[in-house]
Amino acid sequence: MFNEMKKRNYKLGQRAISQEETRRRIVEATVALHGEIGPRATTISAIAEKANVQRLTIYRHFSDETHLFEACTSHWFDLNPPPEPSRWEQEQGIERLRCALSQLYAYYRRTERMWALTYRDEADVPALAKPMGKVRAYLESVQNDLSDHLDPEASNLRALTLTVGSAIQFWTWQTLAREEPNDELLADIVCGWVRGVMINSTAP
Repeated sequence: MFNEMKKRNYKLGQRAISQEETRRRIVEATVALHGEIGPRATTISAIAEKANVQRLTIYRHFSDETHLFEACTSHWFDLNPPPEPSRWEQEQGIERLRCALSQLYAYYRRTERMWALTYRDEADVPALAKPMGKVRAYLESVQNDLSDHLDPEASNLRALTLTVGSAIQFWTWQTLAREEPNDELLADIVCGWVRGVMINSTAP
């Protein structure tokens, strides 16, 4: 009896491991396809083929596309975490902004294709709404942090906040990066824009 229970537990353990490995293959296949062809073109059939599983297997692990994409996004961010504000908390003012922009721009360069495809397809893929909402919440927190440490007494604080908000966006970096490959220089250029807003906002 004891041996039978032991064998049964062993089989259950092996089955759980196998299921987890299958789930991981599905998620990794989805991430790979998102980075190759974009979320919009990533079909369940394509995922099944890349993961070497049946379509029904995917539905056994994920009830719908939203749950699959959430798992995909979580996995991708584990591998590609955006820079944390704690990495520039020792800096103040423009230096804080320059440090943050340098790190964000380097991050965008490393992950450019995934961001370009995801932003391109976002409006057509409802399953991206929740993950991209988290991305926007992150960027808003960065925007507020940097603006608050620049010039909180500025009379034109809204213009300053809007400028910083634009400066940290992926599309701003990508537009500039087409002309300049040096992210440190791009950060300096954008800091110049922000200085101009600060000067104008405090002028008598």
